[in-house]
Amino acid sequence: MSDHAMEKLSPPRFDVLGFGAVAVDELLYVDAYPAPESKVRVRHRQRQCGGLTGTALVAAARLGARCAYAGVLGDDELSAYATACLEREGIDLRLRVRRPDARPAQSTIIVDRAQKTRTVLASLAGAIGADPSLPGADVIRSASVLLVDHHGLEGTLRAVRIAREHGGRVVADFERDPGPPFAELVARVDHLIVSERFARELSGAPDSPVAGVAEALWSPDRSAVVVTCGAAGCWYVAAATGRGARHFPAFAVDVVDTTGCGDVFHGAYAAALARGEDLPRRVALASAAAALKATRRGGQAGIPYRSDVDAFLA
Repeated sequence: MSDHAMEKLSPPRFDVLGFGAVAVDELLYVDAYPAPESKVRVRHRQRQCGGLTGTALVAAARLGARCAYAGVLGDDELSAYATACLEREGIDLRLRVRRPDARPAQSTIIVDRAQKTRTVLASLAGAIGADPSLPGADVIRSASVLLVDHHGLEGTLRAVRIAREHGGRVVADFERDPGPPFAELVARVDHLIVSERFARELSGAPDSPVAGVAEALWSPDRSAVVVTCGAAGCWYVAAATGRGARHFPAFAVDVVDTTGCGDVFHGAYAAALARGEDLPRRVALASAAAALKATRRGGQAGIPYRSDVDAFLA
């Protein structure tokens, strides 16, 4: 029986259903980012699964959420690697769409061990993200939370329309504007979580304080807006805050590698939303998960488990 025949018989119920980017990351750790025409020694290298949605789903799964991936992957070696990684994390892949021309995004990530920064060199050839017509509407409606990014815009917008028309909740991880109909997608998302850099671009208030940027992204149709600022913490807005942004400071940790921290924040937030936590608690859990990830090498390999986050907050 095919994946989608099974879906028609018995739509599964998931806490977090993800659409969007899955990647294969080659991480290179160097003493300092190389200057032009130089040679540097790679102190450590490793391959991991990554991507906005892929990493967020792993974070949600490690925090106890029942997760599934419904995007597009192929039959190539990189797709097989990403599939094995996601399955090992307990993420349900029955809803993934397989196309021979598809493959994960590929990234080479250079981690500067001295400056605690990373540079991402990404190739999106063959990366599709959400499928334009799958999964079925009943499956989308059955998920507690949809987790989306800007890859596969047509399919993402379809899924978000279905979810929101039936009261579903959508957590979004956007890094860039890929063009029409992105504006409609942004307007329909009810839990908008974006970095300060993209929030300034998206808000139309690039010179405002971060609190003002968060407030500019707020609308009565949303449940929450969160603007993440790395080591400066985050600002969030919701109806309960009276439309005034509130600040949550970042946890002080010994940073080793910030790869994937933003994606981990999204996944932890989605998991907390699915289990009914209120907004301040969701922000605290997501901030803690991202902080703990920063203390560990790698993207997905460094994601903490729920017991780690609970102990850290305690």
